Amino acid sequence: MGMSNRKGAKKRKNAAQPREGALKRAKRLARGGQEPVRTTERRSKSLEEFEGTVSLSRDGFGFVKAEGLKDDVFIPMRKLHFALNGDFVKIAVSKRRIQSGLKGRSLEGEVVKIIHRSTKPHIGVLVVRGRQVWAIVESKNMPYDIRIDVQDPAELPEIGGQKAAHGMKVAVLVTDWPKRSAEPLGRIVDVLGMPGENDTEMHAILAEYQLPYRFEPEVEKAADQISDAITQKDLAGRRDFRGVTTFTIDPTDAKDFDDALSYRKLENGNVEVGVHIADVTHYVTPGSVIDKEAFARGTSVYLVDRTIPMLPENLSNKLCSLRPHEDKLTFSAVFELNAKAKVIGQWFGRTVINSDYRFDYEQAQQIIETKEGPIAEEILALHGLASILRKERFDKGAISFERPEMKVIVDEAGKPLDVVQKESKESNWLIEEFMLLANRCVAEYATKKCKAKNPTFVYRIHENPDPEKLDSLRSFAKNFGHQLGDTSDPKRAAGALNDLMKEAKGRPEENALQLLALRSMARARYSTDNVGHYGLAFQYYTHFTSPIRRYPDMMVHRLLAMYMDGATSQDKLYYEDCCEHSSVREQIATDAERASIKYKMVEFMQDKIGRVFDGHISGLTEWGIYVEIEPTKVEGMVSLRDIRFDWLQFDEEKYETRAKASGRVYHLGDPVKIRVLRANLEQKILDYELVEE
Repeated sequence: MGMSNRKGAKKRKNAAQPREGALKRAKRLARGGQEPVRTTERRSKSLEEFEGTVSLSRDGFGFVKAEGLKDDVFIPMRKLHFALNGDFVKIAVSKRRIQSGLKGRSLEGEVVKIIHRSTKPHIGVLVVRGRQVWAIVESKNMPYDIRIDVQDPAELPEIGGQKAAHGMKVAVLVTDWPKRSAEPLGRIVDVLGMPGENDTEMHAILAEYQLPYRFEPEVEKAADQISDAITQKDLAGRRDFRGVTTFTIDPTDAKDFDDALSYRKLENGNVEVGVHIADVTHYVTPGSVIDKEAFARGTSVYLVDRTIPMLPENLSNKLCSLRPHEDKLTFSAVFELNAKAKVIGQWFGRTVINSDYRFDYEQAQQIIETKEGPIAEEILALHGLASILRKERFDKGAISFERPEMKVIVDEAGKPLDVVQKESKESNWLIEEFMLLANRCVAEYATKKCKAKNPTFVYRIHENPDPEKLDSLRSFAKNFGHQLGDTSDPKRAAGALNDLMKEAKGRPEENALQLLALRSMARARYSTDNVGHYGLAFQYYTHFTSPIRRYPDMMVHRLLAMYMDGATSQDKLYYEDCCEHSSVREQIATDAERASIKYKMVEFMQDKIGRVFDGHISGLTEWGIYVEIEPTKVEGMVSLRDIRFDWLQFDEEKYETRAKASGRVYHLGDPVKIRVLRANLEQKILDYELVEE
């Protein structure tokens, strides 16, 4: 008992039970008793070798994305040789075309060496049977259970004040898969709590992505020891904005306010706009215990029901938060703008402010719409300038994708109450445009105008789109009667993409076209090599405006201050390593945030099993039809193999799914009725079935 592969396995009545018949399946998997890691001699020497990371399916087969290969390499179950999801492996690749419905996959391979195991833990429920212990893992990327490497259940660890015991959810790291063993071995790295409890499940997501949900005592202590008093020494050399009208606009539930705007009219008829950013680096010194922790985290993480801050609360919500009616130390970008929003002059440096007002986006929006309210004149003037900046940005080729973003509303206990669409209005744009202005101008100043020669700097870059992916988008758009214009030049491509999105707006295929267009884009990242920001149409761009929640902004503040003080260019290799680390941490945080949203959406649908909803087809694949239901846009999949009333087949060229018996053709955006079949919280999966009209 213990390990099993899930392919074809029946659903167990009790999820916390090791699987029967597992040993036979394990032996079949490891047929021949081959060592999983140790030899490569049995393969043909004519096969090419590559290295890459395994993506494992819940059915037991995998894919490897290898450098030097355009396509993922399919790895059948019998050829994985004990490799698991996330493992970095060496593979031998053949050129055979794969059958069995995996269209478009031309490469098949075999794992010949596990170079190193993934350090990402698996989440499971502990089962104790006598002196043996297993973690029962329910994951779309882990087909096996894990035997815990202890001689006696009494040896199970206590972590974070919780003792591991039967029935508890834990995070487990695979440490080995011994020869001829029925299952991998692992050790418990975190004890999360009882399954189903909200804190347990949110901590499980954080543990899965190796994100901390608490600060170590020494970090908290160091933060608590920082004084909140502002001394004359602190004020020395700072420009004083405490007498200038200043305000913040943030979400209603925000606790850390890291940016504020100030506004005043100048005698020459122009206006002065100050973008004031929390001076985090005044409090957090390089190499300190707080700085090391902030660097390791890289960013704050925003789950559905909580924020996992990059900095301890005394800094993020108190000392550095630009709360109203409190003196605060800031690092500012101050602009003189004329009536056409042209930058006539600019100044960068350390400042002190005292915010007069704290608005949320709804309050600021009401002032914009009604033209009434506190400092309405200032907000309306800034709104007018922001509107000009926004129009100019899109006129110069900024990409305009307006994908709907859904938000899960939860109660104090974390229970999902509703799923609603986030709205972005003029009040959001007002803040956004001035933050973009500050980020752009800081990057240009540091590159071209500071005293250092060829200075090393941290940029936020976004490379040009992939021409081959744009060609795929063009072919896809033709299926719906749309033409993607000339994309041979990056600037023309931006205009062509915007035109395509305008043409598709409101049409059933709009979401799919936006998604495919986004996939044609490179992922924005941090780098010391400035190649510009394609999506924003900026030649220079950085992240200066959110140092409470992003470590790269702290690096930018430090570099800018050093260069303004006359320092020479800093170590490029060091900062490039920091950029790469920050980009990785950002992606991990994004993945965790998406996982928490998906979890809560599935939880929201749990009491709706059997109910029928109207929806629209949001995706078509060879294995299923994806449907978003109205009005929540919660997406689930109708499995083609589960459809009993007809036989459906996906046509990739026409991008449609056709029913053989009835002749009905399913297209993207078609209205359909579905019934909710299953809501699998552990795997964050929703299964729907089509309801015959």
